[in-house]
Amino acid sequence: MKLRESGMPAENYWETLLDADAILARFRLDAVAGAVAELGCGYGTFTLPLARRIIGSVQAFDIDGAMVDRTRERASSAGLKNVVAAQRDVLTQGYGLNDGSCAAGLLFNILHGESPVELLRETAKIVRPGGTIAVIHWRTDIPTPRGPSADIRPGPDQIMAWATFAGGMSLADGPFELPPYHYGLAFRRNHSASAI
Repeated sequence: MKLRESGMPAENYWETLLDADAILARFRLDAVAGAVAELGCGYGTFTLPLARRIIGSVQAFDIDGAMVDRTRERASSAGLKNVVAAQRDVLTQGYGLNDGSCAAGLLFNILHGESPVELLRETAKIVRPGGTIAVIHWRTDIPTPRGPSADIRPGPDQIMAWATFAGGMSLADGPFELPPYHYGLAFRRNHSASAI
C-alpha cells in the first residue's frame, strides 16, 4: 500500500526538517532493550540514530525498495549491525514478526494513509505489553515546508480516536510538540490482548 502524497524529497533536504535525535530522546528510546519496529524507514533518518541507542535490533520496513536499499547502505557504511531492513506492505502482509516481540513500534509521518486504524492495530500486535507505540506527524496548526495536504493530515485528536478504535493501547504521553514542524503521541501497549 503506497501512501497518499508519500513522495520523498532529496535526502539532504529531508533530514533538515527533522531533529531525529531529539525526537527519539523525547520518546525515551535511549536504552530500549529488545527489537524496535519502524514502519516507513525512508532514507534511514530515524533508523540509524535509533540503532545507535538501543540494545536490540531495528526492524525497518518500507514499501519502496529504493528506500530499503538506501537504509541498508547507510547502516552498513555506519558499521551498524543491528539494522534489519525489509521491503514489505504491512497492510497486506503484516510485519512478519511475532506478536509481542518488539519493545516499541514507530509510526512516523505515516498515518495519513487510507488505513490508519489498521496500521495502528498491526503495530500494537507486535509490541509487547507495556511497550511503546510512538507516533509523530506534521503539525496542523502551523505552515510546514513538507507533509501531506491539510485535508488528509491528521491532528492529534484524530490519531487518539483512531488508536482507541484500533484497541490494545492507551495514551501514555502527549500530544507534545517536536520542533520545528511535528507533534508526537506516545501510546502504551495494554497488558490485555483482548482488544486486538
